[in-house]
Amino acid sequence: MAGDVTEVLADFAATLKYDDIPERVREYCKNVLLDTLACALAGHQGEETHQVAALASGLAQSRESSIIGGDRLSLAGATMLNGYLITAVTMCDIHRSTLTHVTPEVIPAALAIAERDASSGRDLLVAIAAGCETTTRIGIGLDYPEFRKRGWHGPGVIGPFGAAAAVGRLLGFDAETMAKAFGLAGSQSAGTFAAWGTPTVKFHQCRGALSGLMAALLAQQKFLATREFLTARDGGLYTTYSNGGRPEAVTDGLGKRWELEQIALRLWPSASTIQGMITAMFDLVEKHQVGPDQVKKLRISMSQPAFDLHGGFARYKAKFEALLSTHYAAAVILHDRELSLTQFEPARYDNPKLRRFAAEQIEVKPDPTLTGVQAVVEAKTVDGSTIAVRCDHPRGSAENPLSRAQVENKFRTYARTRLADSHVEEVIGAVSRLEELGSARRLMDILRAGDERRLRTAAAV
Repeated sequence: MAGDVTEVLADFAATLKYDDIPERVREYCKNVLLDTLACALAGHQGEETHQVAALASGLAQSRESSIIGGDRLSLAGATMLNGYLITAVTMCDIHRSTLTHVTPEVIPAALAIAERDASSGRDLLVAIAAGCETTTRIGIGLDYPEFRKRGWHGPGVIGPFGAAAAVGRLLGFDAETMAKAFGLAGSQSAGTFAAWGTPTVKFHQCRGALSGLMAALLAQQKFLATREFLTARDGGLYTTYSNGGRPEAVTDGLGKRWELEQIALRLWPSASTIQGMITAMFDLVEKHQVGPDQVKKLRISMSQPAFDLHGGFARYKAKFEALLSTHYAAAVILHDRELSLTQFEPARYDNPKLRRFAAEQIEVKPDPTLTGVQAVVEAKTVDGSTIAVRCDHPRGSAENPLSRAQVENKFRTYARTRLADSHVEEVIGAVSRLEELGSARRLMDILRAGDERRLRTAAAV
């Protein structure tokens, strides 16, 4: 494709049609949407969710937009809070090659505008595809190792572009307006790994959703902005946040090879980079039938980047560090043969026996022969034998994808804490037949906890 990459990508996002999207990609977008809704419903259990909810409610006093599993807030407030809910308990998607969570930025902005304008399910599906493909395409053009070396964190930097693309597609932008929306999104790109180890890394994502929404709404007003943001010589994304990047990767095979298919989903809460280790642990306890009484020592080998991020929490402090801890995840899987949010409640992670096991019987080390999320788990048993399990592709990765049934089961697990059973099944049906949905307002109506939940709570009291 000829032309500046920003304008080419903008033209793609603005002109994308339902029939342009292969059936397998449409179905994957549905998986991504349902998984995202599951994460958002689980996110009400996040330790900091109430703090972000207070911020979101203070942004404006209107109540036109739905909170997933909640009530209503303003357009801006709902976009921000839904974005945080999706990532609050560390179980949302990951585009592994850029370590970027995509859905917390793209989906909330798309849902907010689709609900406001009563967009069809088909249009919502196209917008989600446009937003996810835009985010991931811009990401692969970054030269990620150089981007990461400079300390940048992907969701807050490239996420606003995807949110702007999704909103712009719903608003019917032409290519020129979409390019300006990208310029306005890029002007809000921010977020670094200085926030690592704190919930601020999750705030990068919901703020990215709001930034993309604002970019698109301002572009709709014909606000003047650069149409060549990605490669601008002075301050462009690739020249400033990277070393010039690989802009040719953005448009290579655009519309034929779908980068959004590389977005990985997570069956389990815990950091995305330790999902390989978690998969190996489940293989150990399920296939080899290993239990805690048989294990004298667990040795876990990970790539250096994974070790740097997650190997230092042998003595985790509370829930957030437990979600990041290789030691804790391995210990609790061995003991419980399960890893859901139940394992990240104080009653479980503060168990003295578990804490001792994680700190004293689990050794985590880097292995230079491993890359990315690859992991090896070796169980040294009390009878002197060793059982080794290796994982190259975690469950939920592009190479080892989740089935629709697995995504639906994840949704049921967390939706039932916020929604009536009838609504749970109705959401699953609506997403599976998204093209047939006349208005996104119906989907958002059944996703709100709303009056029914308040009545149940009052009756219980």
